[in-house]
Amino acid sequence: MCLRDAERSADMAKTKKQAARPRRVARPFATVDALERKLSEPTAGVIEAMKDLGGDLLILGAGGKMGPTLAQMAARACATARVDWNVTCVSRKFPPDIQRRLDRCGVKTIAADLLSPGALDGLPDAPNVIYMLGRKFGSTGAEWETWATNVFLAGLAANRYKCARIVAFSSGNVYPFEPIGRGSTETTVPEPVGEYAASCLGRERMFDYYSQHAGTKMLHFRLNYAVELRYGVPYDVGRKVCNDCPVDVTMGYANMVWQGYANAVALQCFPLASSPPRILNVTGPETVSIRRMAERFGALMGKKPQCVGEEAPTALLSNAAQCHRLFGYPQVSIDMVVEWVAQWIMTGGESLDMPTHYETRDGRF
Repeated sequence: MCLRDAERSADMAKTKKQAARPRRVARPFATVDALERKLSEPTAGVIEAMKDLGGDLLILGAGGKMGPTLAQMAARACATARVDWNVTCVSRKFPPDIQRRLDRCGVKTIAADLLSPGALDGLPDAPNVIYMLGRKFGSTGAEWETWATNVFLAGLAANRYKCARIVAFSSGNVYPFEPIGRGSTETTVPEPVGEYAASCLGRERMFDYYSQHAGTKMLHFRLNYAVELRYGVPYDVGRKVCNDCPVDVTMGYANMVWQGYANAVALQCFPLASSPPRILNVTGPETVSIRRMAERFGALMGKKPQCVGEEAPTALLSNAAQCHRLFGYPQVSIDMVVEWVAQWIMTGGESLDMPTHYETRDGRF
């Protein structure tokens, strides 16, 4: 071997060795507060939407993974637009850190169990309602709780706010599994798998009933996997790779979208509400390979991912082309999210400890 070949071989070996080491980088966001500010940063479209909102905004079920940052975005947009609409959040409880962030943005909060008799009657009137209430995990073995929350309560809320415009969160789980490379569109006939998915369709049907009989203007917001650094499909995969745990790739592909984008879209949907309700698929443009995501995390973390299983020929996939035509593409790509999540995990970032169970194919959650 000549000297030049030897040097080239040594350089390649050095590069491989460096690539196998985890990247020692700072967190993409120094604190959870900084992350939440990013997730709740209003776009120009949201600011214009709040100018044209025409009245107060009520968010039902705002204490979950997505509701607090959505509420903060609405309040920040109202402040920027110099409109004085009230933004009010309702949830069973608000943890102290979430309460602090909402207070700081001027968001009003009401703690209430909306399944309690008369609870909805005690809430303020509002011309604009975002309905985020839902139950998914723990459904198996307590199916009645899931149906009460997802269907019965939806009917009560639709009746209480039948004079409002409603953006009702739903799920891509109402669709059938699709061949890889093809996603369900808004015209695809629902074929929910399992009781949770069936109850999501039931929730939509309750809103449909009041839209048809009371003329309520509504939009079904069919969301597939909002993600950020503390939860979501990338976090689940990254954590498994980091902890040397198997990554099941049987559900080999998924759609997902940066939570900040999903927040912004939801707040701009009120003009689209109609009777009968309009449907909008909301997710990212990428069909993401779970195996390739695991390999990318491995490269970033200096780990060898343990992928198990073989990719099925179908997956739960949605086509969100209509959403992208209306609101543009997410400015934060899933590739960027993966890099951020890898850094977040490696530097000990906080977890919401809410696995997505994206790998589930039998509908049992």
